[in-house]
Amino acid sequence: MTRVIITAIGSAGDVHPLLGIGAALAARGHEIVFCTHAPFAEAATRRGFRFVPIGTAAEYAQALANPALWHPRTSFRTLWAVVAPTLRAHFDTLVSLTTHDTVLVGTLWAFSARLMQELYGAPFVSVQVSPSTLLSAHAPPTHPRLTIPRGLPLALKTALMRTIERHALDKVCAPALNALRAELGLAPASRIFGAWLHSTDGVLCLFPEWFAQPQPDWPTPHRMSGFPLFNDALPSAPDPQLDAFLAAGERPVVFTAGSTLIDQAHYARVVRDTLRASGLRGILLRPDADDAPESETSGPHADPSTLLERRYVPLRTLLPRCRALVHHGGIGTAALAYAAGIAQVVTPFAHDQFDNAQRVVASGCGVRLDGPIDARTLTRALKQVLGSPSIATACGRVHDRLAASPDGCEAAARYIEGFMQANSRAAPVELPALAFNGLSA
Repeated sequence: MTRVIITAIGSAGDVHPLLGIGAALAARGHEIVFCTHAPFAEAATRRGFRFVPIGTAAEYAQALANPALWHPRTSFRTLWAVVAPTLRAHFDTLVSLTTHDTVLVGTLWAFSARLMQELYGAPFVSVQVSPSTLLSAHAPPTHPRLTIPRGLPLALKTALMRTIERHALDKVCAPALNALRAELGLAPASRIFGAWLHSTDGVLCLFPEWFAQPQPDWPTPHRMSGFPLFNDALPSAPDPQLDAFLAAGERPVVFTAGSTLIDQAHYARVVRDTLRASGLRGILLRPDADDAPESETSGPHADPSTLLERRYVPLRTLLPRCRALVHHGGIGTAALAYAAGIAQVVTPFAHDQFDNAQRVVASGCGVRLDGPIDARTLTRALKQVLGSPSIATACGRVHDRLAASPDGCEAAARYIEGFMQANSRAAPVELPALAFNGLSA
């Protein structure tokens, strides 16, 4: 049995795929140590993982509630201000937990795991949940402020990408990261997102080639596992009211803004007005909804036969019973819509959502709406995606393709197992004889 230490930093869209991969590895007999934000403790421990928190629940809630985290101009700097203070403590924790047969796995912000690889040679698989953070000059990511036109000469695109790395990314992250590197006796790092953070052992991309074509300047070696279609982080109780709503009429449209900080009351009004104007039925997933079955959960001024509100419903089981999905552009949410074979209206707010939205459009399975949405715009977009034969055909084609593809969590688990076999033949990891957090190294 090999110990796999998984570090997942970010929103539910970053954490849930790693829960699925961890479950696949645990089913193969490996010990899973899951390091993530405190609110995900139950989701990890109910799968038998050893849970190690990064920060506190209050700190995580405060970060998500900060409007600057969801504004394209300030989101990166704000997220780094949350991550940076945890780096040293998490690095010390990894030192205390890593044994000679341990494999480290980490998402984009798992800088401490990358430091473990660099300093001690610990085997490390870095994970890219979405393609936008691969920073390819050949296929620049879509962003509302920093998108590089794809038609420019490659040399110019490369120069512009380096400028973005130096002045927009390294400028923010380098001071804190390099201060820690100095403490550890390491030289300063540059091109932090363009090169340094990627594991030199292997990069695991959690999406298929048809969603993001591999580019010549992607890190090597890399492996594309396909979408990890995992959306069962928490148990869901029977919901007779939801079942009755789904059975009572035409298949509904699902609306969700994910964990994005928005005016939920305004969003709900837009949804209600859209359903009224379009004649459609809908299910609104919002974090402040009352899920009590005996309560009236359709909100004020709404027809309960037209709109049902819920805090959480697993999309993997819900979406196949629905007509379309209106969502924020999280890649995991988009993947579940692809698997259900339904059209998408993507309304990105920040981070990788703009790039994911553009890829949904490029796949032929939906449309993208930037900026604040209103009922008229959303009604028009839903009419377009539900009335388009080409979108219906594309959705069916992608659905069939995913149904015939290997399970993404299993494919990722097999890739990580390859490092376990290589590690058993390699020299032992040389860790310092120190103790941190009451645990012996």
